[in-house]
Parts: sequence; C-alpha cells; structure tokens
Amino acid sequence: MRIRLASAIALALAGLSSVGSAIALDAPASAQAPTQLPRDVRPTHYDVSVVPHASTLSFDGKVVVDVDVLEATRSITLNAIDLRFSAVTLAPATGKGTFKAKVAVDDKAQTATFTFDKPVPAGSYKLAMSYTGKIGTQANGLFAIDYDSKDGKKRAVYTQFENSDARRFIPSWDEPNYKATFDLTATVPSEQMAVSNMPVASKKDVGHGLSQVTFQSSPKMSTYLLFFGAGDFDRVTTSEDGTEIGVITQKGLSAQGAFTLESGKAVLKEYNDYFGTKFPLPKLDNVASPGSSQFFSAMENWGAIYTFEYALLLDPSISTLQDKQNVFGTAAHEMAHQWFGDLVTMRWWDDLWLNEGFASWMASRTTARLHPEWNTKLGDGVGSRETAMARDAVATTHPVVQHIETVDQASQAFDAITYSKGESVIRMLEAYVGEDTWRTGVRDYIKAHAYGNAVSDDLWRSMDEAAPGKQITTIAHDFTLQPGIPLIRVETSTCSKHTTTIKLTQGEFTRDRPDKQPLRWHVPVIAQAAGGKAVSAVVDGEATLTVPGCGTLLVNAGQTGYYRTLYTPAQFAAIKKDFAKIAPIDQMGVMGDTWALGMAGLRPASDILDLAKATPVDADPQIWDEMAGDLSGLDAYYRGDAKRQAAFRAFAVKQLDPVFQRVGWEAKPGESVPTTILRTHLISVLSGLDDQAVVAEARRRYAAQATDPKAVPAALRKTILAVVARHADAATWDKLHAEAKAEKTPLVKDRLYGLLASAQDQALAQRALDLALTDEPGATNSAGMISSVSRQHPELGFDFALAHREQVDKLVDSSSHSRYYPALGSSSFNPAMVDKINAYANQYLDAGSRRDAETAVANVKYRIMVRNERLPDVDAWLSKNG
Repeated sequence: MRIRLASAIALALAGLSSVGSAIALDAPASAQAPTQLPRDVRPTHYDVSVVPHASTLSFDGKVVVDVDVLEATRSITLNAIDLRFSAVTLAPATGKGTFKAKVAVDDKAQTATFTFDKPVPAGSYKLAMSYTGKIGTQANGLFAIDYDSKDGKKRAVYTQFENSDARRFIPSWDEPNYKATFDLTATVPSEQMAVSNMPVASKKDVGHGLSQVTFQSSPKMSTYLLFFGAGDFDRVTTSEDGTEIGVITQKGLSAQGAFTLESGKAVLKEYNDYFGTKFPLPKLDNVASPGSSQFFSAMENWGAIYTFEYALLLDPSISTLQDKQNVFGTAAHEMAHQWFGDLVTMRWWDDLWLNEGFASWMASRTTARLHPEWNTKLGDGVGSRETAMARDAVATTHPVVQHIETVDQASQAFDAITYSKGESVIRMLEAYVGEDTWRTGVRDYIKAHAYGNAVSDDLWRSMDEAAPGKQITTIAHDFTLQPGIPLIRVETSTCSKHTTTIKLTQGEFTRDRPDKQPLRWHVPVIAQAAGGKAVSAVVDGEATLTVPGCGTLLVNAGQTGYYRTLYTPAQFAAIKKDFAKIAPIDQMGVMGDTWALGMAGLRPASDILDLAKATPVDADPQIWDEMAGDLSGLDAYYRGDAKRQAAFRAFAVKQLDPVFQRVGWEAKPGESVPTTILRTHLISVLSGLDDQAVVAEARRRYAAQATDPKAVPAALRKTILAVVARHADAATWDKLHAEAKAEKTPLVKDRLYGLLASAQDQALAQRALDLALTDEPGATNSAGMISSVSRQHPELGFDFALAHREQVDKLVDSSSHSRYYPALGSSSFNPAMVDKINAYANQYLDAGSRRDAETAVANVKYRIMVRNERLPDVDAWLSKNG
C-alpha cells in the first residue's frame, strides 16, 4: 500500500514510545508465526458468494471454508467484524455428519467463535457460514463511492482489506500467514462490470436485472489481497508476455488511463526480467476509483490493483508532469508488490517493510531506468532518505522491523520508517554489494518463498549466499533492528602526496536528544575527493580512509548511505566555496545534512542560507526545487511573527526570483521535465512567501481565463488555482465554491473542494470546516479538508475536529483514526497543543495505539525549540548578509 504523497509520509508521525535499543533478532523461518487466533485450525480454501445491496449499504454473504482441524477442539475462532451470522455448520470434507455451531461474536477482539456440542476430531472439514454485512462509505472492507458523472450521480462498490479488514467482508483467518485459495461469486446488476483478482469464469442471468458472476480460482494468497469491485466501468487492455494488462475506469474515462496502461506493459516486462519469476496470474488490472482516503492512495491486490483516480488517471484539463511522474511511480510501486508482498508475503506485520520498503525501492529504480528524461534519482534517492530521517531522528521513532501486537499498531506501521527508511537501507545495501549481486539475492529469495511467507532474515540469508564475504546480515541487522541514524564525523582530513587521509568517528544523529547515549552501526561509507576515485569502507566506531586527490572532500559521495555527515567548519567552508562544482546528487545530499544539522544545533542553522547564496542560478532545476522547499520550510517557522518573517521573506524572494525569471511563466520549447516541475513549485513557494508580483499574476490569469484560453494552461491550472485559493477573499472563495459545486468530473471536483480548505484567512478556513461536515464535498473528501485547514490553522482544525468527533469519525477510514486527530495539531507552535493531544490520547487511545499522538507531541515541541533556539541565528545572519 502506498501512502498518498511524500509529504504525507513525512507527516505520518508514527513511532514506538519504548524504543532506544535494538529489538530481538528475527526468529528463524521455522519458528511459529505470530497470531491472534488459536493455532488448532487452518484454512486452505474459501468459496465465497456475495450479493451487494448498494442502495441500502448492506450485503448478503455465504462462504464455505475448507479447513484442517489440527487437533481435536470444541470451538473454532476466526476474525469477523460488523457481520451477523444466520447459520454456521461444520461438516467433514468426506463422509457424513454435521456439527452445528453456537455463535459468539467479540466486537472488541474482532472475532467470532463457533462452539460445537461435541468435540471435533482432527481432520479436514467444510465450515459453511451465512451472514450479512455492511457496505461502508470510507475505504474499509466493502465500501461504496458516490460520484458525479456526465450521466448523473453514480455509485460503485470496491473493497479495501489491508491491513485487517477482509474480516468485514468474509469471516476468515484474516492474518497474512494464513494463506489460502479463493473462489468468488458475486451477484450484481447486469449492466455493471464486476472485477476481482482473477478473470471472469462465467456470467449468467439470474433475473430481476441481476447477473451472477463467478471468477476463476485464485492462487494461494493472504486474505488482505482479495479484491472485489462492481460499477459502471470501462476496461481497456494490452498484453505483455502472456499476461493481459487492464485499466478499469468509470465509464467514459478510459482514455485518461492510457498512460497507466502503457506504463504497466513496460513495467511488467522489466519486473518479469528483474525478479526472474514471471508474473503468475493471467491478468493484471489497475482499477481506478473516485474519492480519496486519509490512509492510502493505492492497494496492491493481486491481479487487481485498486487506485484512486488522482493517482492513476491523467485528466488533460488539469494534470501536470508531476502528476504523470506520480502516476508512474504509484503503478510501479503497486506492481512491485505483485512479487514483494503478494507472491511472497511477510509472515506478520512486524516485517511489513519487506513489502513496502522493497516496493518503494523498486518503483524508484524502475522510474529512473524507464524514464531517464525525468532525472528522478535526486529526489527519489536523497528525497526518500530525508523523509525517513525526519521521522527517524526523534525519540518516538522505531526500528524498521518492529513489534506489532494489535490491528491499530499494524495500521500505524505504514509510515516513513517502513517505506522510506526501508527503501534507503535497500539502496545502501545494493550499493555495498553491487547491482548484479543484489539482484541475484532477490531472485533467490523470491524463488525460495513463492506462494509462502517470509521474515527479514530469509532475505538476508539469500543475500549472504549471493555475496559471500560481505557483511550483509550484520549491516542489515544494525539498520533494521534498531532505530535511529548514524552520525559520521569527519574529525580530520590531511592532504599529502596527492592523497587525502581522513579520520572518521561514529555517533548518532538526533534532533531532540542531544545527550542521548549513541547506538552503534556497521556503516558502509563512500568518500571521495573532488576529481579522485571514490573509496569505501565499513565504519564500526571509527575508521581511517585514504582517498586519491586533494580536492574538496565529500563523505557519502553518491548519497547512497543512510547516515548524516558532520564536517569540520573548514571542510564545510571548502564545500560551500566549491558548491557549484559538486555533482547535483551530492549537492542535494549536502543540503539535506546541512538543514538537519543546523536544526539540531550541531551546525549554525544559517548554513543553509550560505548554500542558497552559493547555488548558481543555472544549477540543476531539482537543486533549486529543493532549495525553494528549504526556504519555504524556514518561512513556516516564522508563522505569526510578521516583522521577523518579513525580513526572512525579503531574502528568500531575492534568492528565488532570478531563478523564476529564468524559468518564467511560460514553458519553453525543449525544456527539461525537471524545469517544468520547478516552474510550478517556484510559483507556489514565491506566492507562499507573499511575493506580490507572483500572486497578482496568478490572480490576473485566473480572472482572464474566461476570455483568454491561454491564461491558465493545463500545466499551471492546479498551481494557479492553489495560489488564488490560498490568498482568497470572501468573493473569490465563493466563486471557487460555485465552481466546485458545478464541476462534474470527480478528479477535478475533489481538487476544488480541497482548495477551499487552503485559505489563509481564518474566517474562510472556518467556512471550509463547516462545509466539510455537510454531504456536499463527498464522503471521502471532508476529512482531507479538515486536514488542509489544520496545516495553516492547527488550533482551529484540531479543536473543530474534536468538538465534532462523532461526525468526523464517520469521515475517516477506521484505519486512520489514531493518527488522524494528532496530526491535525502537529504543525502548532503553541505549548497548549501538547496538552490537547495528550488529553485526546488519554481519553480515546489504548496504550499501544499512541505512536502518532506521541510523535505529534514531539513534533510540536521540536517546532517550538526551533523557533526559540535556531531562528535567532538565522535572524543574525539576515542582519549581516540579507
């Protein structure tokens, strides 16, 4: 499952409150898997029949489960939630006799227990259950999405089961280690298309305008990967190496899925080769859905990937090149899961990173490989590392491999550590052993565990066998079984006879615990002097390296390492002096370290401003993109302090304006993709810095679009609308609101409602909050509107949500409740917010479900610290250099 945006990952704010030391090593593969269910019964096959009643938001279900009773028992317990049973029987797989069951449902444990009037001997049985269930309006279990179309209001149904919501659809052993095969039959309106993991086997008319659709049997898989959808859909297809690839959209929008379809063909070919195991299902669909979720943007159901439209379709009226990259990246991520997650599944949620870290890394690798013109290595490489480190540097972080006990903890595991640190560690290990060796290990791992479950040490064993003599398991354990970030200090560097000798020592980087006793890692370090050959070593505590040449020294050259580098003042001065000559990937890495070290007080916070002045106007567009983001980030710390903020903004605009003048409002023939994306980012950042020229031009273009079709080109429509909405007055807000109500395209309509919640004006922000509690924006948009308000008005957003918690709960998918509310307050500078978040956690959250609340509190405290202790250095620098 892919979290919506990189920024959303950074805000995921999940962590263990009890971390600080390594967790135990992975158990050997032969050890029993964790489970919340009794171990005496195991399913092997589900035969499911469902009849959705979309108009009444309910469904009827029947399932016969082939089970093996491993030892005699008087009861069977499985997972179920919001299901009501009408009949349950158990019969031997062969022979006669029936065991009737007494049903007991435990809503808190999310289980149903069937107790029999006599012991059931060990053997094979068929457990038959008839039941009814609920169709939700948020993305959990079987749910409905209402949307506007050119043909009027429509309703489609879909499923979302990860991590623990298959139990809302089928009474089942809803844990990843209980793999089984599935037969699914659905009775749906005859004019609708029904979709599942496998192709349709048969369809027959059953009268009353209904058809019974039966799908082919699935391969052995975990319950959370089952999918069902039905609606007024179109499907377009292509094929690759015998696999039919499809994109399924609401009727009339299949053309908007053309890029995803084309990309799917190219990615599948790449993955079949890379993994050395061909995609094993006969078809692979990507199902587009209107709406959104606070938890995810896409889900890797085997053979039937589910993706919200904003992350899959390209609408020519509003989509951008950045959207195109995001669509490709999302598809590549979910397709990678077809092997890492679906074919081979983590044994328990402790090892979720085996799914998400690898899918993130494969998506980044594949994007760079298949679209070199996008030059994504900078953002995907350094960017994912920075996202992870922002989360990993605080006290509430957790190891990549983490201990999961509850459904809520499993939901919270989908965070920046699982995704971005997992990806970064893989990138580092691949660089350490080499691409070919790493691929050999991956192929061996996939072959060894196909259709089964695995733990992290299974992967490391495959890598050790592929790379004898390397310290794979040692390094991997250090970076996945303990939390935190190594800090490599460059103590000395001495040049003699055209070589530079450097002494490195290791500590730990943390932004909120300056006196913390550091952990220890085996760190693969690559160092290079400008113009010389790179030299690598594994640093365990301290090391001395000799690198050819005497040029500017770079540690973590190429930026594949997961660690911070702290230079001496003289070494940093040399880097600053030669910054324009450094390779863009290393410029990006130096900027990331400089920002983080400055905010943590290990270097002056103003160092990032020195780098801004040292960056030439014609630097790589992605460097200016990152620099603009850093300046925008600093500006946010001045929120509410108009005088100091004005001084900072004057400097920031002075640095960015020459770059924007070079890029301009209009695209130039033959410009690079990163330049096109930089244009939109600069407009956004400069308007956020209150650059009146940019704000005025955005307003002029918005006003002129009725008579000048070129005023708001599709590539700038989102950006211009965002500037206008952010700086809206009441009349403009009303106009945007009218546009949102009139819009018939869900992808555009959702965007417009989101923009209504971005106004700086607090009275308009309040109107957006009030609007979010009505039916008008759509059931899956309202929670996002409240979140959007809270980014600029955290107290307003948080207090409003808590005051209307019963209503807001219905607007948030249940997987997100424990993270949603704390995140609303996380951008606050008010110490009172700490007490508010803690009070929420104490009242509503179990002790094991407070990761996000604790991390939101840490984030608020960190923001206050930065404002009080770091900004004075920036102010002093501005007085001297601004």
